[in-house]
Amino acid sequence: MNRLPIRLRLTLVFAIAMAIVLLLAGWLVYVRVSMNLDNALDEQLRARAQDVSALVRRDGSLKSTSGALVEHGESFAELLGSKGTILDSTAPDGSKPLLSSLELGEAQHRAVFFDRPAVPGLDEPARLLALPVVRDSRHLVLIVGATRQNRAETLRSLRNGFFIGGPLALILASLAGYALAGAALRPIEAMRRRAADISASSLDDRLPVPPTQDEVSRLGETLNAMLTRIGDGLARERRFVADASHELRTPLALLKTELELALRRARTTEELEAAIRAAAEDTERLSRIADDLLLLARAEQGRVPIKREPVDVADVLETVAERFRPRALLEQRDLSVAPGDPLVVKADRVLVEQALTNMVDNAFNHGAGRITLTADRRNGSAELHVLDEGGGFAADFLTRAFERFSRGQKTSTDGSGLGLAIVETIANAHHGHAHAANTNGGGADVWITLSLG
Repeated sequence: MNRLPIRLRLTLVFAIAMAIVLLLAGWLVYVRVSMNLDNALDEQLRARAQDVSALVRRDGSLKSTSGALVEHGESFAELLGSKGTILDSTAPDGSKPLLSSLELGEAQHRAVFFDRPAVPGLDEPARLLALPVVRDSRHLVLIVGATRQNRAETLRSLRNGFFIGGPLALILASLAGYALAGAALRPIEAMRRRAADISASSLDDRLPVPPTQDEVSRLGETLNAMLTRIGDGLARERRFVADASHELRTPLALLKTELELALRRARTTEELEAAIRAAAEDTERLSRIADDLLLLARAEQGRVPIKREPVDVADVLETVAERFRPRALLEQRDLSVAPGDPLVVKADRVLVEQALTNMVDNAFNHGAGRITLTADRRNGSAELHVLDEGGGFAADFLTRAFERFSRGQKTSTDGSGLGLAIVETIANAHHGHAHAANTNGGGADVWITLSLG
């Protein structure tokens, strides 16, 4: 069953349901017609019994009706005495009473219907109506009856009509169901054929969506939206791979050049140490870029490992500031931690320090003047800010400051363009946010928002 095409399965289910409906409808019609025929026969017998009983009370003979009240071969009548003797009869065999003694006793008190599989002289089912009558002060029993042959023929014709018309109706309904299923599945088949033609090089193509505003059209719209997301994700991955390749190419080329120069001729010990130190710096840069790329890749899959614990924000700010004090002295920059509210967040301390480190490094590379680390409580969250007194972000760069491999103006220490992207990734991993803005007095303000512990 599951291996059949959907169209055939739908048609089969429709045919089974239609067959059940036809059977139930036929049965109900048959029962209803049968009841109506029985009621009509009973009414006919009652009417005939009234006419015949009037004739009997006037001393009329049943045989004198000449078919006016009793039709030969289809109906009959019989008059019995109180002892069961036949006084008058139009029955085919008038020598045998139509009632037994028990039935006769019941009919002497009230009108009673009886069914017979056959009556004497007729090999056909019949229905009898026996009722008491009085003639010349004598209590008699009048029996009027009719064969059920007409009823049987009517029901037989009805059954034959069902046996012929039912299968024809079922076949026509099944064909209509097959055509209807094909029409309903035709848009899905069109989408399937178009989907089979779509590949990684043609993700801009879309599935045809019927203008019916039904489940099929909503399915097409959902699949087209999925194709859009897949295309966007694939485009991001391609850009990511291209940018990552570009970023890794530069330090690798420098490392290769330095090593080739170191081997080109004999070098003094000082020159070899300088070459090895430069190679180590390039290797360290490669390692940082690889770690950043790994973190971003894990973030894409929602698998950034986080070890949450209570973290003292002031202690983290002091730790990061202390890490950059030698660089601040070397570049003659002022680096300080502004006093603020004592805050504790539930976060991964290592990742929070990494985010702040990238923010401070960005301030050193692209800002100027004093660098200030501060934390504030706002709207039930902790905001960790890094401010500088440089020229701030360019207006066109501010909206894409946290994009991967995005860079503003060139500096003497041009980075990989991943620093702020890592900041945003870490903030999002903690269900927080990353922001960047220019201060009113000049300079840049970069901060992350974390939930308080």
